Amino acid sequence: MKALNALAVVLVIVGGLNWGLVALAEFDLVAWLVGLDFGQTNAASRIVYGLVGLAAVYRITQLASRETSIGGARSAPTQA
Repeated sequence: MKALNALAVVLVIVGGLNWGLVALAEFDLVAWLVGLDFGQTNAASRIVYGLVGLAAVYRITQLASRETSIGGARSAPTQA
């Protein structure tokens, strides 16, 4: 599970950096990594984009389950 969490974090970071570069410098990191120009896609880039999206969904579910467990684990106030 730790490896899956680490992979998901790396993919979400790659996605975030890619979108930041698109906004700031009109540079598509994923397209560049697979040998394409800005805005172009092929099977390899679509796989990377798909994995980034799946990683984001996975991390959201992890965050939601963590928030639920934290919120559900509240104990009743103690009386002195």
